[in-house]
Amino acid sequence: MRTILIIEDEVELAKVVSSYLQKADFQVLLETRGDTGLTTWKNKKPDLVILDLNLPGMDGLDIARAIRKDGDTPIIMLTARVEETDRLIGLELGADDYVTKPFSPREVVARVKTVLRRSTAVPAPVEKTIQIGDLKIDLDSRQVMVQQLQVELTPSEFNILAEMASHPGRVYNRMQLLEAAQGTTYEGYERTIDVHVKNIRAKIEKDPHDPLIIQTVFGVGYRFQRDEEK
Repeated sequence: MRTILIIEDEVELAKVVSSYLQKADFQVLLETRGDTGLTTWKNKKPDLVILDLNLPGMDGLDIARAIRKDGDTPIIMLTARVEETDRLIGLELGADDYVTKPFSPREVVARVKTVLRRSTAVPAPVEKTIQIGDLKIDLDSRQVMVQQLQVELTPSEFNILAEMASHPGRVYNRMQLLEAAQGTTYEGYERTIDVHVKNIRAKIEKDPHDPLIIQTVFGVGYRFQRDEEK
């Protein structure tokens, strides 16, 4: 049974989400403070964290930073509609998904299942190892090397990179990349792909502001450059 840690100070909301997750056969840990939530994450090592941004004791973004510094536990953020800047910062820190309040508890359960599924899934590969210039992607071990140095990607970032690298030259729109990252799509959330691509570029490109590997196709989306085009 997989364990979900909810860090949310709205107690009634957290209890409702917890109840729905338990009915979906998840074990649930619940914390209402940021500092105790981070301690529980360190001690219990849950399979996924549902994280509110505005918390007593410790800010949600600081918790996300701490989790990403020490681990790759999938994170789903809970945000209010007015918190778009914090939401983008959270995605840049490595959060895998976000849900905007108010939301349906069933939607949260669906997101949890999707994120857990993609965190262990390997996209159908053309080859098990993709080598293009200084970039090496091992699809079996889900490792990425740049100039023989390992690069840490979140599950979503790896899935996007692996999908594009498996089909160099193909132009992907944002909804297609969202499908690759999540295994499904959610209307209105495709712009999060821009943040994921920005993160990937920062980790694999020599100059993220003048990318050679992942190029923007204006008005459409992105494509992974063929080796001979660089």
